[in-house]
Amino acid sequence: MKFSIQPVLENQEYQLIPLQQGDFECVYEVASDPRVWEQHPNKDRYKREVFESFFLGAMESGGAFKIIEKSSGDVLGSTRFYNFDEEENRIFIGYTFYGTKSWGKGINPQVKKLMLDYIFQFVDKVHFHIGKENFRSQKALERIGGEKIAEEEVAYFAEPTRTNFVYEIKKENHS
Repeated sequence: MKFSIQPVLENQEYQLIPLQQGDFECVYEVASDPRVWEQHPNKDRYKREVFESFFLGAMESGGAFKIIEKSSGDVLGSTRFYNFDEEENRIFIGYTFYGTKSWGKGINPQVKKLMLDYIFQFVDKVHFHIGKENFRSQKALERIGGEKIAEEEVAYFAEPTRTNFVYEIKKENHS
């Protein structure tokens, strides 16, 4: 099945816009705070040269977005669709991060809902890689119905391999 993994998605408050090369500085501004990566397996992603590799991987994925707050026009973070598996009828959502000013405001569940509502038109299952020490993201995913189904080593683009949990949300369980 052919579908776009990089549409423009939006609700009343937020907009997901396909990431472009020219977005590096505005996205890096959010990512340059070390606190954003504290619980992440790759804690040095706030460094410019490390984030440059992350950004290149995002561009090459063909499924990355910048997350915009519509009222202010501010870039809040980034997320992406990746690793579509036609045989399994599954895709991953991940590489998501938000600046600290967006934490605890219910933004992530709204963004995930936008992505899930869209992608469940095309797939039956969505998987998420979450670092095994990233307790904040694990809780966030469990709150929206994610179920831990596996543990695996993930090779990040131009970064060290790390242990991640795999979470799953099935189409029939998504509301």
